[in-house]
Amino acid sequence: MANERHYSPVDRLLLQADAALRTLLPFSGQPSRPSPAIVQPEAELDDQQARHIAGLMRINHTGEVCAQALYQGQALTAKLPHVRAAMEHAADEEIDHLAWCEQRIRQLGSHPSVLNPLFYGLSFGVGAVAGLISDKVSLGFVAATEDQVVKHLDEHLEQIPAEDEKSRAILKQMRSDEAQHATSALEAGGLRFPAPVKFGMTLVSKLMTKSSYRL
Repeated sequence: MANERHYSPVDRLLLQADAALRTLLPFSGQPSRPSPAIVQPEAELDDQQARHIAGLMRINHTGEVCAQALYQGQALTAKLPHVRAAMEHAADEEIDHLAWCEQRIRQLGSHPSVLNPLFYGLSFGVGAVAGLISDKVSLGFVAATEDQVVKHLDEHLEQIPAEDEKSRAILKQMRSDEAQHATSALEAGGLRFPAPVKFGMTLVSKLMTKSSYRL
C-alpha cells in the first residue's frame, strides 16, 4: 500500500506510456513463464497450414494487446486500490500470452498485426471509461471479455491440426489462464453483463478477428 501512495497522476501516465511501448514494440514484453511450446516438437506444416495457423495466432496476439490496454486503462481509473492492483497483476500475466503468441507467429514466418496500435488505443479508452463508471462495471467487463477470449481459443483449438503441438500447447495454457481471470473478476464483485451487452461485444470482437487475421 505504501507504493500506491507514491504514484502521482503524472507518474501513472508515464507508467501507462511505458506499458504501451512494451506491448506494441516487437519482443519488448518479457514473460515471467517460459512458453509451453518449448517442450513440444515442431510439426511439418505446408505453406497453407502455416499461413492459417499464423493468422489464428495473430488474432490471439492482437487479443492480448487489447487485454493489456484494457487492464491498463482500468488500472488508471480504478477507484479502489485493491481493484487497481488486481488489474495490474492481470496485465502482468497477460504479458506471458503476448510474448508466447509473438514467438510462435515469428516461428511460422509471419508478423503481428499492423492494426495493433489502433486496437490498443480503442481498448485503453474502453477500459478507462469502464473504470470511471465503477469498479463493479470494470470487473464485469473483464469477466465478459475473458469469456469472449475463451470462446475464440476453443474455436482456434478446433482448427489447428493436432500435429502442431507447439501452437496448441500455447492456446491451452492461455485458455486456462483466461478462464481463471474471468472467475476472479466475478468473485471480486464484478457485474454479470446481460446477454444483449455480451452480444454487442461479440460483434465488436468479430471485427477485430477478421481484420487481424489478414493484417
